[in-house]
Amino acid sequence: MTTDIDDTSVDAERRSWLPMVGLFFAQILMSFNVAALPVSLGGMVEDFGVAPTTASTTIVVYGLAVAALVMVGSKLGQRVGWVLVFRVVVATFGCSALMMILSPSVGWAIAGQAVAGASAAIIVPSLVALIAENYRGSQQATAIGSLGSARAISGMSAFFLGGALGTLVGWRPVFGIVLALAVLVFALSFTLRSDRGHAGIEIDLVAAVLVGAAVVLLTLGFNNLNSWGVFFASKDAPFDVLGMSPAPLMILLGVILGQAFFLWTRKRMREGKAPLVDLSVLGSSRERAAVYAMFIVVALEAALNFTVPLYIQIVQGRTPFDTSLAMIPFNLTVFVTATLVVRFYKTYSPRTIGVFSFTLTTVALAWLAFVVTNNWETVPTIAGLIVFGVGQGALVTLVFNVLVTASPRELAGDVGSVRGTTQNLASAVGTAVAGALLVTILSFSVGQAVVSNVDLPENLVAQVDLDQVNFVSNDQLREVLEANTDATPEQVDAAVTVNEDARLRTLKLGLLILAAVSATAILPASRLPDYRPHEIPDPDA
Repeated sequence: MTTDIDDTSVDAERRSWLPMVGLFFAQILMSFNVAALPVSLGGMVEDFGVAPTTASTTIVVYGLAVAALVMVGSKLGQRVGWVLVFRVVVATFGCSALMMILSPSVGWAIAGQAVAGASAAIIVPSLVALIAENYRGSQQATAIGSLGSARAISGMSAFFLGGALGTLVGWRPVFGIVLALAVLVFALSFTLRSDRGHAGIEIDLVAAVLVGAAVVLLTLGFNNLNSWGVFFASKDAPFDVLGMSPAPLMILLGVILGQAFFLWTRKRMREGKAPLVDLSVLGSSRERAAVYAMFIVVALEAALNFTVPLYIQIVQGRTPFDTSLAMIPFNLTVFVTATLVVRFYKTYSPRTIGVFSFTLTTVALAWLAFVVTNNWETVPTIAGLIVFGVGQGALVTLVFNVLVTASPRELAGDVGSVRGTTQNLASAVGTAVAGALLVTILSFSVGQAVVSNVDLPENLVAQVDLDQVNFVSNDQLREVLEANTDATPEQVDAAVTVNEDARLRTLKLGLLILAAVSATAILPASRLPDYRPHEIPDPDA
């Protein structure tokens, strides 16, 4: 099989980069919005008076909406026409930014991210289809790589600008940048080559319901494992089944509905009917390995982007700008690596790069688990974040390239929908699982410390319920103990020490678990293609 392309003949018909600028900023629009949410957690917690895990629901809802609707979005784009539908959803994305800016409650903020996610469900597959339609050859390869670097640079800029604005002005102006980006992308969309939709394309509503319900149940189940109970239902669970928590039941039902989606889609394909997504895009072990690798690397990124702001803003009580400074080495490394990794395709295969990159992320997370302290600005911690960023940046671009270049020309939209479902479900699950994991570990750690600490009498533990904790800063804990209990100064100090030590142990163990998850992806990465990525076919050719 020939995988190289004739760049000489293709480059003779070079097109303007102006359309790609619009697509580049469309990726930045979505990624900036997502990256701005963790930085805004502290501001939303203070503004709305809610728990950090409640504010983080905005992150989960965005990813949930994209993952649940992206396959339908792909078919809408093919039916209506990519350029027209692209302009409409960019405009609705701008409306979601207005909802964030003006939101009077956390419910409005969550609704705003639901609108943003529904819009992104069409933007995500449209990027792949529009690149395939507007560019060829080496221009196309550069365009593909630019999407990975756009995610990275938007993450870096969101943490920096969001941190500065959040500290000096507030979290709401951050989404003013999102609104400005939406206006810019809408204007640049008129430079894209126009296309006509195919009115005869069917949308399989049964498959849409199955996959949408599966994604919603999986995300809600993972997101509420901590608050509703990992196994037995807690008092916060909306209902129980013979005393069992609804969270694991939702996860199980989500898996079942996901399997039903695949069975239904295969049946339609055997009958010659149009599927919601053509499963031939996952027909070989190479494509399936790329999807698995994409899920793991995005989930790890989401978990880290949730964990760091949680500790810096909520636990340490520092400013959003401190968060942005702490994350700059990581985000800058991801950006540079995502941009430059395409240069290695001529020398190294995706298989080699994938295995090496997952090895880097595993080593980096394990290193962080041993060297991290309550101060993120130490040299060993920064070094660990940089190494993780190298692996992360290489993988984000690599698996995207492998996935989008492996399918025939008419399936570019289907590939985009698979990419969108995978990335956004992984982001939602990564954030949800990180929150549930950290709080669960923290509860166990504090509970054990309370039992073994002789300076904390049972009546004090009962007054503040120390064995049922969430993440709070030392100052917040001191304030509660001094205002609402009869604790002596010595007992207050002992309780704060217990809380501080337990949080650090929780962080270390959480990072070690993430390292183990990263290690599981090394074997599937060895099934990635052993040849370099080639050209995306034009979906309308």
